Amino acid sequence: MPEPAHPERPLMGEGAEHDQGGSTRVPLPPTPSPASFETVPDGDDRITLALRGELDLEAGRRLRSGLSQALGRAAGFVDLDLSGVGFCDCSGLNLLLGLRRRALHQGKAVRIASGSPAVDRILDLTGTRYLFTPGGQEDGATAPGAVRDPDKDEESGQDLRTVVAQLRRAMQTRPTIDLARGILMSSFSLSPEAAWEVLVTASQNTNTKLHRLAGELVSTAQGSSLPEGVHTQLMAAVNKTHAARAAPAANGGVTTETGPSIPSQSGP
Repeated sequence: MPEPAHPERPLMGEGAEHDQGGSTRVPLPPTPSPASFETVPDGDDRITLALRGELDLEAGRRLRSGLSQALGRAAGFVDLDLSGVGFCDCSGLNLLLGLRRRALHQGKAVRIASGSPAVDRILDLTGTRYLFTPGGQEDGATAPGAVRDPDKDEESGQDLRTVVAQLRRAMQTRPTIDLARGILMSSFSLSPEAAWEVLVTASQNTNTKLHRLAGELVSTAQGSSLPEGVHTQLMAAVNKTHAARAAPAANGGVTTETGPSIPSQSGP
């Protein structure tokens, strides 16, 4: 079987590994942590459910029964500690909404005591944050200050279905995007947040779908080259990120190198 082709200028950077033939192997991103939870008693009538890991479709299947049992042991109030949740999609949101619905049927209340960026994003996208506040602990609760308009129910339902469809598409493209982030992190010593920002910025500046840009970047590990315009914007975003990181350190005399470039179609 022929050996796979490699770029003339392979991705290099801190964390990259080399085999005996001198080619570069970019490490894969860390394996996502499975979801789990623990129950913490908090007074006579309140418990805290601390969830960790990734709330996705598999997490819903694994945790639903255990969460229901924990809810049954609660006397009245359940606080959700979601600070350890690193990812939450529409399936994870459904898990939380299902827990709230079962609590209401039992005359109990569920609120989010602490969240995470992943949870905050989906709550804000879907407009469901208020359901996990003291004012949202009743069936048919509406957002604070909102007046229920029957004429807009159908439109609101369509909006929510659109959000769910977008989240499902995001689930399908997430592995490629995560791999692209891993390549940027390894090649340019970027944090996960900085690598994400680089991808988003390059996507916006080139008017390229994020998952498509990520796929093009991943293909460079197999020898492909990025289109010149995408390469230029991607490197500009990387350099901007490094410049922002180096600025606070300038007073201490510390400089930051941007590392090697990613091969483009025009070559060096």
